[in-house]
Amino acid sequence: MTSVPGTADAPTYRTLPELLLRNAREYPDRPALSWRAPGATDWTTLTWARVHDTVTALTEGYAALGVRPGDHALVMMGNRPEHWLSDLALVHAGAVPSTVYSTSAPEQVTHIARHSRARLAVVENAETAAHWETLLKDPDTPLEHLVVVEDADPDRGHTPYAALTATAPAGAADRWRDLTPDSLATVVYTSGTTGDPKGVAISHRSVLAQANALDRAIEVPENPAHVCYLPLAHIAERLLGLYMPLVRVSHVWMCADPTAVAGVLPHVRPPHFLGVPRVWEKFAGAVQAVLAGLPEEQRQAVDRARAVATAYVEHLERDGEVPADLEQRYQGARSAVLEPLLAKLGLDRVVLPSSASAPMPLDVVRFWASLGIVVMDAWGLTESVGVATMNVPGTGSFRLGSVGRPIEGVQMRLGEDGEVFLRGETLFDGYLQPDGSVRPDTDEEGWFATGDVGRVDEDGFLWITDRKKELIVTSGGKNVSPALVENTLKEHPLVGQAFAHGDHRPYLVALLVLDPELTPLWAASQGIEAQGEELAEHPEVLAEVDRAVQTANARLSRAEQVKRYRVLTGEWGPDTGELTPSLKLRRRVVADRYADQLNALYQD
Repeated sequence: MTSVPGTADAPTYRTLPELLLRNAREYPDRPALSWRAPGATDWTTLTWARVHDTVTALTEGYAALGVRPGDHALVMMGNRPEHWLSDLALVHAGAVPSTVYSTSAPEQVTHIARHSRARLAVVENAETAAHWETLLKDPDTPLEHLVVVEDADPDRGHTPYAALTATAPAGAADRWRDLTPDSLATVVYTSGTTGDPKGVAISHRSVLAQANALDRAIEVPENPAHVCYLPLAHIAERLLGLYMPLVRVSHVWMCADPTAVAGVLPHVRPPHFLGVPRVWEKFAGAVQAVLAGLPEEQRQAVDRARAVATAYVEHLERDGEVPADLEQRYQGARSAVLEPLLAKLGLDRVVLPSSASAPMPLDVVRFWASLGIVVMDAWGLTESVGVATMNVPGTGSFRLGSVGRPIEGVQMRLGEDGEVFLRGETLFDGYLQPDGSVRPDTDEEGWFATGDVGRVDEDGFLWITDRKKELIVTSGGKNVSPALVENTLKEHPLVGQAFAHGDHRPYLVALLVLDPELTPLWAASQGIEAQGEELAEHPEVLAEVDRAVQTANARLSRAEQVKRYRVLTGEWGPDTGELTPSLKLRRRVVADRYADQLNALYQD
C-alpha cells in the first residue's frame, strides 16, 4: 500500500479544496508544482504552502471579476502553472472549470462557450484570445470577461492574469466551505471523434472515489513525481496531474510541450508514466533505432537481456511464480544491461508504466516487456471519470493485451452484443444541458452503456475489441473490428499508422502511413538513398509494405483481410485534424479527407 502520509484517511475529505488545505497545513514544505519558463534551463518550484497561498489570491481575483458559485468558467492554454492554479482557484470560488483543447477549431470553441454558459474564460496569450474576443460581443454567448496570461491588451477587452493576485481579500477564498460532495468539480468536454463535444459533468464525490480507488490499488513512493504533459482537457491528465496529486501530496512537473516529454522524463524519473499507445509506439521506435546502431557485441548483450526479461514477464503474467534461477538472471540482466538503457529514457524508476485511450498493439507491449517495462493497459472513458478497468503490477494481476479488471467501486457487465456496461460510485453525474441542468445517462438500474465492445476471459480480464459505432459491417453482413485490423497492420515497423475502411463494401481497403522515424532507418539499412515522400513511392519500400500487409492478412479472417491499400507519407496528428487531441483516430475526418483515394481502391 502507498506510503503517502494521510492517504489512509483520504476518504474523509469530501471536496478537493479540503485536500489542498490539508496539504498546505500538514506538508507545507513539500514540493507541489514545478515548471520551466520558455527558454529557461532551471525549474521553478512551488511548495504546497505556496500553492495554497497562490490559489487563495487567485480565488479573490476571479471573484472580483464577478465569478459566482455555480458559474462555469473555461480555460484554454497548455500545461503551464497558470492553468493548474487557475483550475483550483475557480473551484475554490465555487465555480465549475472546464479546459478547452488548445487545438479546438473556432466552431468548437463557440459551441462550448455557448453550451456551458461560461461568463469567464482564461486563455494563454493574445493570439489565442483573438477568437474569444468575438465571443465577448456575441449576443448568443454569455461570456463577459477574458483573462489573458501573456501580452494582455486591455484595449481588446483583456484582463491581465497578473492583476488577479493584486485583488484585496473579500472573503471569497472561503466559498469552498459551502461545497458538498455533490457539487460539480468540473465539466469535461469530450474531444469529439464525431459530432459536437458533450459536457461530461463530474462531482467532487466521483473524483475522490476514483482517486482513492486508484491510490489503494497502486503502490507508489512518498511524495511521488508526476510529469504532466497530456492535455488537461483530457480526463486522464486531469485525474493524474491535478486530482491525484491532491490525494497523494505529489510533485507535479509541468511539460508545456507534449512533444518535449522525452527530454523531461530523464530529469524527473517518475514512478508512474501514462502514455497513450502512440506515445509508447514512438518511444519504442526511438529505442529500436538506438539498438540498431549499437555495435554487434552490445546488441547481442541487449538481446540476451531482453530474452531473460521476456521469460520473466511470462512467468509473472501466467504462472504467478518465478523460478529462483530466472529471478536471479533477470535481476542481473536488469541492473547490468536494461536499467542503464532505461535511465537514458527516464524510465528506470517506473513501477507503473501504463497506457490507455485506445488498444495498444501487442507487439509494442511485448517489446517493452522485453526491456522490463510491463505496460499496464487500462481502460475507461470520460464518463467513468478515467479508469474503469486496469492491469496492476503483481503476479497474476495482469494480462498483456487486456485492459485488466474493474477497479474498486466499479461493476461491469456485457450486453448481448458484447457492449460493456458500467455501474458504480466513480461514474459521472450526467451530461450538462444547455439550460445548466445535468441529465443522467444511466438506465433504471444505474448501468451506463459505454459504446465499447469487448469480452471477458475466465480470469475476469476485459479485452476491448472495438467501439460499437465504429464496427465495419461489410456488404456480406460480416462485422469487422477496424482496430484489430489496424493494430495487426501496424505490427510491421514501417507502418506507423493505419486506417481500415469497408463499411457496406464487399471487402476492406486501407490507408497506411509510413513511420517517419523507422522508415528512413530501414531504407538506409537496405542501401536505399530516397528520402521523405520519395520513400512512399520507392519499389523496395512498397514491396516491404506489401509483405507486411500479406503477413497481417495471414493472421486475419477472410472478412478482416485487406484486399487493397495505399501508402501515404505525412504523419497524422491533432494539428492536421486526423487525430483528436488525445490521439484517437477521427475516422470520419480520415474517410472524408481521403474519400477519393478510398473510392479509387474499389475501382477495377
